[in-house]
Amino acid sequence: MTARAPRADALRNRSRVLAAAEQVFVARGTTVSTEEVARAAGVGIGTVFRHFPTKAALIEAVFRERLRRFAEEADRLVESDDPAAAIWTFLTLMAEVAAGKDAWTDAFTAADLHEALTPAREQLPRALGALLVRAQAVNAIRQDVTVSELTALMLAVSRVPDQPADGAPLRARVLSIVFDGLRPQG
Repeated sequence: MTARAPRADALRNRSRVLAAAEQVFVARGTTVSTEEVARAAGVGIGTVFRHFPTKAALIEAVFRERLRRFAEEADRLVESDDPAAAIWTFLTLMAEVAAGKDAWTDAFTAADLHEALTPAREQLPRALGALLVRAQAVNAIRQDVTVSELTALMLAVSRVPDQPADGAPLRARVLSIVFDGLRPQG
C-alpha cells in the first residue's frame, strides 16, 4: 500500500492555520487558545488538531516556519548585488525577528522546544558572517566589527520597548543610531 499525497484542501488548511497562528501569537502571545487560532484561520478546531496534535506542535511549526523564511531571506541577501544594502536589510530583519522572541522563548521553555532553534543557530550566523565580509569588502561597515558583536547589538536593539506609542518608531531610530556607529568613520 502506498501513501497518498496530502489533498490540496488539507495543505491549504494547514497553511491557513499556520498563518493565522503566527498572526495571533505575534499580536496576543502564545498563551491564546487553539480555538482562537481556529477562528482566525476560518477552520474548525478539529482541523487545527488534525494538523497539529498539540498546541506545542503548533507553536513549534509556526516558529520553524518563521525561521525558515528568515533563513531564506538571509540566503537571498548573501547573493545580493549590493552588499551594503544587504547587511543593513539583514540587521534590520534580525532586530525585528528578535523583538518578538520573548513570547516564543516563554513558549519554548514551557514546551521544551529548544531543538527547533538548532537550524537557525547554525545557518543564520553563517549568513551574517558572509554578509559582514562582503559589506566590509566594500567599506560599508567597520573592519573591526565581528558577527558576535553584530548579534549582540541587534539583540540589544530588539529589547527596545514595543509599546504602541514608542515601539517600532523608537526601535527604528535606535537601529539608525547603531548603524551610524557601525559605518566606517571619515
